[in-house]
Amino acid sequence: MTNKTVFRVTVYHPKEGFCAILDTFDFVEKLWQLSSFLIQKGFKIIDATTSEKFLDVNLDPTPNYVKRIIVRACDKGRPEEHVKEIDGKRYNAIRVNTRIYIPDMGVAL
Repeated sequence: MTNKTVFRVTVYHPKEGFCAILDTFDFVEKLWQLSSFLIQKGFKIIDATTSEKFLDVNLDPTPNYVKRIIVRACDKGRPEEHVKEIDGKRYNAIRVNTRIYIPDMGVAL
């Protein structure tokens, strides 16, 4: 695989009661494959996006050479969804613990 895109999935595991922001580079070819893998493990998908769309608010860039799933943030309970303002535009944002990102910079409120 020679994928140049980072895939990001925010998940919630209802049985275990925790949520996480997960990134991967070159672990799978398509975003749906990552989502499917996580669903098989009991996770609920809250958001699934690519580095072409998301904006990290306070996360360091994902290394684009790691062929595994990287846990970027985790916390008890469900992820929080709220509004973040950047350059006078309002966007939907997702927060897990203290880490925040905007899933789609192309969609302002």
